[in-house]
Amino acid sequence: MKIAIASGKGGTGKTTLSTNLAAFLGEHEAVVLVDLDVEEPNSNLFLNKELLKKEDKMKMIPRWDSTSCTLCADCVQNCNFNALLFIANEILVFPNLCHSCYACSELCPTGSLPMEPQKMGELSHFLAGNIEFVEGRLNIGEEQAVSLIAQTKKYVDAHFEEESIKIFDSPPGTSCPVMEAIKDADFVILVTEPTPFGLHDLTLAVETTRILKKNFGVVINRYGMGNDDVVNYCERECIPILGKIPHLVEAAKLYSTGKLIYQEIPSFKDEIEKIALHVKNFLQGVGQ
Repeated sequence: MKIAIASGKGGTGKTTLSTNLAAFLGEHEAVVLVDLDVEEPNSNLFLNKELLKKEDKMKMIPRWDSTSCTLCADCVQNCNFNALLFIANEILVFPNLCHSCYACSELCPTGSLPMEPQKMGELSHFLAGNIEFVEGRLNIGEEQAVSLIAQTKKYVDAHFEEESIKIFDSPPGTSCPVMEAIKDADFVILVTEPTPFGLHDLTLAVETTRILKKNFGVVINRYGMGNDDVVNYCERECIPILGKIPHLVEAAKLYSTGKLIYQEIPSFKDEIEKIALHVKNFLQGVGQ
């Protein structure tokens, strides 16, 4: 089963919840933690891990073959992402804009844009105590995260049993990378904070999750620091609140040193247990 942990904005505690929930569930369950925030993965900072495997991940980019090209410029017209430009007597290719959709290559009448592999990042597979940990990491300067997220998910599907609980630490926001990360999740946990910014971006995340027709619930991190607007919103929208993680200076100190918080703070662990129970109850309901 796949549990995606997402948020409408960055800095709400998505990785904190992902790592602590994975470690807690991993004490009694087969768990795979997957860091899909490939532009800035940081789940690894909180895990004692051993590298098992690392592999390069590639994307396909067109290469212009001037010897066969007739300069009809059909490729430029067919590209929806402005990754090609016809100027003077040549076709310019902009790899960072390319989405590897193959339209230019497949529709070229002279076959003058063959697709070639180009490294975009790396996938690493670790053993972290009782859990398996997989991380996708995009190369610096790369702008297209969706392909690496998709390839990382494909690796997880191919290498781990369906019975494993797979926790996806998703990118922040509501754009294409997030939608790729959560589109085939069985359940989505939206992490927010009790602030005006947290509420605003939570509403966007809720809208996105509902469009994708996903079952979801909300976890309020740093509960007690702001107001009750997020709680009131969830009640109006009939959204289950899975947990309220308290706002504690001790938790921030542990986080800053790369430690798992639930192992040190009882009140934090209580909320992780509640969230884990919600997850287990949902998974049991799906399996029936």
